[in-house]
Amino acid sequence: MKNLFKYISIVFIAGALLNSCETTDLDLRVSPNDLASDQADPNLLLTSVQLAYGTNQQALSDISAELTRIDYMFGRDYFNNYPGSVLNGTWGRTYSSNGNGVGDPVSIGILTNLQTLETLNEDPETDLGFHVGVAKTLYAHQLLQLVDFIGEATFSQAGNPGEFPAPALDGGAEVYASALGLLDEAESLFAANPTTIGAVDIFYDEDISKWRKLINTIRLKAYYTTGNVSAFNQVIAGGNFIESAEDDFFLQYGTSELQPDNRHPDFASDYTPSGANIYQSNWIMETMLNNDDPRIRYYFYRQVDATPGADAPPNEEDLNCSLAVPPPHYNGFTYCSVPNGYWGRSHGNDEGTPPDNFKRAAVGVYPAGGRFDDSSFGNVGLGLGGAGAGIEPIIMSSYVDFWRGIMASSDAERANFLESGLTKSIAKVREFGSLDVSADLASTAPTDEDVEDYIDGIVDAFNSATGDAKENIYAEQYFTTLYGGATEAWVYYRLTGFPTTLLPNWEANPGPFPRTLLYPQNEVVTNSGLTQKQTLTEQVFWDTNPASPTFPAAN
Repeated sequence: MKNLFKYISIVFIAGALLNSCETTDLDLRVSPNDLASDQADPNLLLTSVQLAYGTNQQALSDISAELTRIDYMFGRDYFNNYPGSVLNGTWGRTYSSNGNGVGDPVSIGILTNLQTLETLNEDPETDLGFHVGVAKTLYAHQLLQLVDFIGEATFSQAGNPGEFPAPALDGGAEVYASALGLLDEAESLFAANPTTIGAVDIFYDEDISKWRKLINTIRLKAYYTTGNVSAFNQVIAGGNFIESAEDDFFLQYGTSELQPDNRHPDFASDYTPSGANIYQSNWIMETMLNNDDPRIRYYFYRQVDATPGADAPPNEEDLNCSLAVPPPHYNGFTYCSVPNGYWGRSHGNDEGTPPDNFKRAAVGVYPAGGRFDDSSFGNVGLGLGGAGAGIEPIIMSSYVDFWRGIMASSDAERANFLESGLTKSIAKVREFGSLDVSADLASTAPTDEDVEDYIDGIVDAFNSATGDAKENIYAEQYFTTLYGGATEAWVYYRLTGFPTTLLPNWEANPGPFPRTLLYPQNEVVTNSGLTQKQTLTEQVFWDTNPASPTFPAAN
């Protein structure tokens, strides 16, 4: 991925040119989707597929992180928080339209562009095997995720409006099987070592060997989710999956502020002239603080050194809840304030926004490309820290180690994967410190000894614990590792119910915890064969745990 800065700049520049025809030469190339299929530019089609997929990863990660307290969720009632409109964009970008993000030269969904690429590839004089292989791989992963979030997805009747103007939803298990079939097809295409003919691969720099590893890793995701131990172990035995940091799968951002803004979205929201706009989750900050986690200075940037109600006097204007008496259901949990300037909000807090933009904790240098927290307690602002050149983690080698721990045959084996996952995660996170050239890393960054002591302490605690305590340690470390790219957190939480240490909802009775989300409302409106769900309690086929509200325990 060494050339991602260059390539994503090309993508965004192309998008800016194509979107600026009102004020520039009207003879600029039009969207390839406005042309006949045999005239479309396959390279721009592939670019559109990648940007649609990347934008969806941002959206799904945010939802999953909110539900699992990795990020802060605003609003007390789950059903009202997640209406049918939540997945409109994700659905449209997967199948048909809805826009693929800033700088996208086209705005047609993954499946539509995949079908066009397949049509173009029917020309015996054209080899678009690479383009089609990439698109099939990303479409397959997207289908798995739609099932994880909705419980079903359209596949067998998708992309054929002439015959199926109101495509039916396929069951989750069937879509999982179909997605695995797409991965087989993509693998066959890559096995022929196709040429790239000018394609811009913003993920793997046209390295086919890495795409093969990604295919196997997506298979691992499907197998651990469904509990298919034998298939999981078969992939592991083959050895061709994301196992080291050089194969990590992520979207790289740039530092341009305007025309287009290609910075990490969280950096763009938090590093403004008027201060930070995102609240960080009290649960994850407190968990990391209590554990003395060496990643905390990379994840969060503190603008102040104390928090009202914790180690500073309560302040109604800045943090209204710092004066409140916690409700009974918060007994034993931190209701409002995490000390040491880790100024955030607890799950579901729907209080108004006070003038605390230059006081609340902001996103840090990892993964958003912000500031490293060197205890300088300065403010956020344009261009500071890494100037937004962060990443959107999607599937990292550290995540895969945690999956291997989930599928391990013994606690001893699981402890080894816990250690390995933490080692890879912390090493990746520490690399980002150098993005903030103004930070005092020499005095405040964790040392090799600090990291070793932390990992040893966590592994020792895991080995010594039993029952729920052991499961909580593993889950807390997995969730902490997933910060910034947490799409799989909600899957794990519904599979296991851990960690049970998650903060309660701000509301004592927030409604049943979501097991799936509603169907995308745009699809419900336009698809005569689809009726909207009435609850969020329908379970995915792989979720065989007790029904809500008795599960998960922390909700």
